[in-house]
Parts: sequence; C-alpha cells; structure tokens
Amino acid sequence: MVVAATAIPNRAPGLLTRLALSPRFHALAERLPFVRNHARAEGRALFDIVGGFVQSQALLALVELRLMHRLSESSLPAAELSRLSGVDLPRLAVLMQAGAALRLVRFKRGLWHLTPRGAAFLTVPGLEAMVRHHPVLYRDLADPVAFFRGETTPELAGFWPYVFGALKDQDAGLAARYSALMADSQGLVAEDTLRQVDLADRKHLMDVGGGTGRFLSAVATRYPSLSLTLFDLPQVVAGADQRLPGLTVAPGSFRDGALPDGRDAISLVRVLYDHGDAQVDSLLAKTHAALPVGGRVVVSEPMSGGDKPDPATDVYFAVYTLAMRTGRTRSAADIAQRLGKAGFSVDQPRAAPRPFITSVVTARRA
Repeated sequence: MVVAATAIPNRAPGLLTRLALSPRFHALAERLPFVRNHARAEGRALFDIVGGFVQSQALLALVELRLMHRLSESSLPAAELSRLSGVDLPRLAVLMQAGAALRLVRFKRGLWHLTPRGAAFLTVPGLEAMVRHHPVLYRDLADPVAFFRGETTPELAGFWPYVFGALKDQDAGLAARYSALMADSQGLVAEDTLRQVDLADRKHLMDVGGGTGRFLSAVATRYPSLSLTLFDLPQVVAGADQRLPGLTVAPGSFRDGALPDGRDAISLVRVLYDHGDAQVDSLLAKTHAALPVGGRVVVSEPMSGGDKPDPATDVYFAVYTLAMRTGRTRSAADIAQRLGKAGFSVDQPRAAPRPFITSVVTARRA
C-alpha cells in the first residue's frame, strides 16, 4: 500500500528545548547557582531512565533469592545471606548495595536490615507476583526496535491466552495462574475503585470479567446488602469463593453472547485494556443492553494520561498491553467517548488517588 505524502508543519523547538540542546548552555548552567540544581535534577532523572531496567532486574534478583523475605524475619550478616542464597560474598555485596540504593534494605552495625520501603513491597498485594512474572515482558523487549515495529511475536501474549478467547475447558492450570495473579493485585484496585464510586443506591452489581470474585468480596464488605453476580469464563469462576454472601455465579463469555440482564449496576474492572477497540465497543454495547434505564456501569483500570502523559500508565501499562497484542491502555476521555457511543451518559470524572493502581470512569444508561 502506498501512503500519500502529506505536508508536515515545520516548527522549531521551543526556547527551553533549544537551550537544552546546547552544550554551551549546559556548561553555563553548571556555573549559575539558580539553574544548577534544576539542571542536575534533570540529569539525575535522565540517568534514572537509563538505569531503570537494571534497577528492576536487581529487584527481581532480591525477590527470587528471597533476601528481603529473610530480612523480614531477622536482620542477618552478609555471610549468612550468602549461605542462604547461594550467592558468593563479593557478588552478594553488589546486589545488597543496589538494594540499599533503592532503599529496600540497609546495612547497620554489621547486619543487613529490611527498610520500611522493603517491608511495604512485601506487604502490598500483587507487587511481588507482578515482579516475578516480568521476565516474560523483558524477553519481549529484548529488541525494542523490532518490538515497536511489530516484527516480533511477544511471549506475553501466550501468558494470557484468555484475552484471545483461547482458554479451553482443559486449561485449568492457565486459568488458575491468571486468577491467582489477578486476585493478588485486585485488593488495591478494589480499594481505590470503591473510594471513587458510591454504590449505596444500587441493588444488584454484576462484575464482568471478575475472576474469582476478589473485587466483589471487597464490595460485599462495603455494601453487605448489595446482591452480587460474578460473570467470567467457566474455567475461571470455578475457583470462586462460593461462601461470599449473596453471590450468584454466572459462567459465560462476553465474546460469544449477551450479558445476563436484571442487574442495575455492572463493573468492568481491568477488563477493557485487555481488548482491542472493536471488542471493547461490542462489550460496552452489550453492557448497555443488559442494564435498565438508570443502570450504572463502572470502568476501573489504569488509564493513559492522555494530554498529560503519565509515566506509570503511558510507559508501563501501555507497553504491557501492546505486548499482549490484544489490548490498549486508553485515556479516560477515550473510554468516556466509547461509553457515549454505546448510549451511556457519562458522569463527571473524579481524580484518581493513585493512577498507577487504577482510575475510574462511571456512566448511566439514559
């Protein structure tokens, strides 16, 4: 296919960018106290970008060797950590020093200790599981130029076969892996979602693509009188906690048919960004059809910053969903536009407390 050439406006970079492109300006900046600190902070930020992969790999090594886990039980000397991890002392010293630079561990009075940041890492649900499965994504990015040109077959796409509709009845192991990782990370997502959404006026919530019911469990705690329905693939909902009060399990696939009706609220938690635009538009249309007039839909997932790019969502999540080959990290404005096209009246968005965990867009069926 031949693409016709179009005229591209020739606009020079802005003043600050032109200054930043000048080696003479950088030399001058080092001699001027009022710009020196800013210039050095920018330099540090650039090096953090350059060294980001090594930092994440050092974190992965700390996790896989269970060094922070051991320090959560007791502070230990380097020799003992070397024995327990099977890493010789000189190489362990490099890894632990890296961990200290990341403020995950610290060395004091001859012993290595876990820091509050390291303790938070071990405690925050889903973080460790996320880090441990990152090697799949990192292998996909080994040749980033080929990756962004679409010349590779990402391994991550095979890690999540359910997004292709490829999870078969016999794939119980894959379903369990998917469900475990989702459940681990869903606690914080549920917490932040429910901070932004009030369901007090709803009678029955259906969570579509809800895994084994982790989000609904949080909803039940907050709204004990609310009836709940869990809708997901049969292999996935087989692992649902049937003890959840008021829970109805509805096995099915939104790819293959309509959604069950009779509920006045539907949640889509970390669902849309797993799928392409056509599938998302189809799902939103089915969601609209399943709700009564006044019915409410809640979309909760990491969202692009749009006109104000966000380093967590527009780097990490956007690249992750690109590697999955089916999804896309969308902005709140994009999601709102798609909800409007499906027939919803979109609510005024609220600022997310932690966009790297989740953002929320809600709407009502007019």
